[in-house]
Amino acid sequence: MELGKKIKQLRCRTSLTQEQLAERLGISAQSVSKWENAVVMPDVTLLPLIAETFGVSIDDLFDLTVEQRFNRIENRMDLEEEFPADVYLEYEELLKAQLPETRHKKRATELLANLYWHRMNAYALKVRRYAKESIRMEPNKKGCQWLLCDAEGHAVWDWNFGNHLAAIEFYSDLVKENPESRSAMMYLMDNLLADHRADEAEQLLNRFCVVNEDRVFMNQVYRAHIALARFDATTADGIIEDLLAANPDHDGVQFEAAQYYARKCEYDRAIAHYEKSFACDPMRPRYYDPLDAIMQIYKIKGDYRKALETCDRILDLLQNEWSMTEEELALKEVRAKRAELLAKV
Repeated sequence: MELGKKIKQLRCRTSLTQEQLAERLGISAQSVSKWENAVVMPDVTLLPLIAETFGVSIDDLFDLTVEQRFNRIENRMDLEEEFPADVYLEYEELLKAQLPETRHKKRATELLANLYWHRMNAYALKVRRYAKESIRMEPNKKGCQWLLCDAEGHAVWDWNFGNHLAAIEFYSDLVKENPESRSAMMYLMDNLLADHRADEAEQLLNRFCVVNEDRVFMNQVYRAHIALARFDATTADGIIEDLLAANPDHDGVQFEAAQYYARKCEYDRAIAHYEKSFACDPMRPRYYDPLDAIMQIYKIKGDYRKALETCDRILDLLQNEWSMTEEELALKEVRAKRAELLAKV
């Protein structure tokens, strides 16, 4: 339905005359008449007030399909750090209403999870800010230390809080339900290795190798990390070096080698492999994960000038390869990191 016809339908439903609607909007009755007869379109700045007048959302002024509404929610999450309360509740209600619909259930479930994550992340930023402020005032008090730990994912000394048992149990069940799922196996191995449960990871890897027909080099990468989880760095190093010798220009192998050496705190080697991974990547636009890792390593090394230079490379990548504009959240986040680095330089 055209916007003008939708406005007329809503006006009649709310028993408003053209003159009454015009008065509420601060315009002439002739303007309303022109909208309803498709002579002109309402000015975009009036849409929020029109929607408020009729008690609907701006989306409701347009007869969007469910998929179009999903896309608008997804795109808006990429652009805004936090939604106003009414917008959040509107999106939550819309997505929940689609859960019983078989055709839309999968996408609605995924977007609902992302919507809650988006809100959680917005509040986590506030937790970090105020928890840090409180800790600076009373550094010996534990209350806000725990809040900051949860909000930023800090390491925890107590094993019973720091282990990954919950994740391992979830992905173990997922692998049982989906025995051919490579992703489920990889997430399970990642968490097993994080807890140094090397024997279980090796048993899983033997099954993983059977179904892993894509990115076969990951079989050897995991063998190296299993050796490292057993504190056998010599064997682990040998596996990675053999893999590099056999695949000197493979961007994925270079990236995993960089990850391996970064975890061992061999930062110069890690930077070299991250750089080669980025240079060898055939895809356009390229992801900036290698550059982000390099920037973090330079921060660890205390070389804030080089970290700043790498941050500028990320900005250039987002603007020129990804064609991101200033209002996009990812670009705003990188600019915020740049401001922090510039202050340190």
